[in-house]
Amino acid sequence: MNPVIRNILVYPAVLLFLAVNLWLMTRDVYVLNLLPVVLLLAVIAFFSIDRLLLIIVFFTPLSIPLRHLAGDAGADLYLPTEPLLAGVMILFIWKVIREKNADLRILLHPLAVVIYFYLFWMVVTSLTSTLPLVSFKHTLARMWFIAGYFFVAAHVFTDFRNIKKYLWAYILSLTLVIFYTLFHQYQYGLFNQQVSHSTVHPFYNDHTAYGAALAFLIPVLAGFVSGRKEKKTHRMFPLIFLIIFLAALVFSYTRAAWVSLVAAGVVFLLIRFRISFTSVVFFLLAGVAFLFMYRTEIMMELEANKETSSTDFATHVRSITNITSDASNAERINRWKSALRMFREKPVYGWGPGTYQFKYAGFQMKKERTYISTNFGDLGNAHSEYLGPLSESGLPGLLAVLALVGASVFTGLRVIHRAREKPVSALALTLLLGLITYFTHGFLNNFLHTDKASALFWGFMAMLVALDIYHTRGVSTEVAPEESSKDL
Repeated sequence: MNPVIRNILVYPAVLLFLAVNLWLMTRDVYVLNLLPVVLLLAVIAFFSIDRLLLIIVFFTPLSIPLRHLAGDAGADLYLPTEPLLAGVMILFIWKVIREKNADLRILLHPLAVVIYFYLFWMVVTSLTSTLPLVSFKHTLARMWFIAGYFFVAAHVFTDFRNIKKYLWAYILSLTLVIFYTLFHQYQYGLFNQQVSHSTVHPFYNDHTAYGAALAFLIPVLAGFVSGRKEKKTHRMFPLIFLIIFLAALVFSYTRAAWVSLVAAGVVFLLIRFRISFTSVVFFLLAGVAFLFMYRTEIMMELEANKETSSTDFATHVRSITNITSDASNAERINRWKSALRMFREKPVYGWGPGTYQFKYAGFQMKKERTYISTNFGDLGNAHSEYLGPLSESGLPGLLAVLALVGASVFTGLRVIHRAREKPVSALALTLLLGLITYFTHGFLNNFLHTDKASALFWGFMAMLVALDIYHTRGVSTEVAPEESSKDL
């Protein structure tokens, strides 16, 4: 552009922006201050979508729900991540359709195909939903989580170094939340369980979502510490973070997260001692069959004790073995049974994605209610990544979730056994163990409607897909093949 013409266009535009912004600020309207940031992010997205993704990942643990800033705004989303992810999804679709430069190996990977079915069925059940507007909003949010954290991320991970950048972006940001949480918790007493529920606000809804994120990343940090090719001085850095995360997990008082790490440890031993995948699947299916056959007796036994919650640390640990040892766990059983009753009434299409919290109230039984229960059913979801989809999207919805679990485990094991270089197989192992923590946690809670869990859940799957496609056949442990996310 001619310098004279550029000056004629640029300087008046800048002066106009400053004048309008100052005028608005005198009237306590500050929204225009965000315009330079929005324009900067738009430029970054257009020229370097990988950098924008890392920026989004860094801000994910620090994102704040709109309702915290604006009260009842009619719609809730996490700021600044969800608007950015929506933009990334639009840009990704535009580039795939217009420029046709997306890698078909990613788009047609078996795990991606399972995701297509997962999203397809969410769209179908949104059409048949009892609350269509709620369901379509829920499904749309899930789409931009998957578009950004999985499909765009998988292309970004063609460069092996970007995998660690993604992980460290989240780890560093979550560490800030840890310090914030522990500081506020310390003021009331680190051993006060009740305080842990609220000290994570406004970044996390409650301590369980916070604990799930910590458990997700602890296997990764442990893998960084145990890296054989790393110098001892280089391993000290992740060791410090591992200690911080373990301490934070203990004081999060999230029993489901503690159990999920035990489950990950069991899976690690199975892989370490090379127990065959067929044997693992057999024992898992046998366990599921046992639980199903004796589900009535188990539920009766679990309901034998309904004490109130204790702040004693030892009591809190012992309560893991009895799922109704406090009101919060008794309420989980109430939610699970309500979800099963909802499923029986609509077994194929369910009630619609995102509708559980609006519909479960009428399915509660008086004898199963707790002091946490409400007549309006307005305090949360099904507390299960498996029973939630079962009630909202019917049996195919549950099967889609189980297919995601199976496809990701299969992909992880394939990378572990096929990778020619140790750093690739070691990373795949830690990613798989991280996913195992969430698959386990998903029996007791569900957080995939949030950006914080989605960044790890879909991001870890994207990493496994990228490792499977680009990094298993003698690829450098530093830089991937010539494919680049900048071409996306």
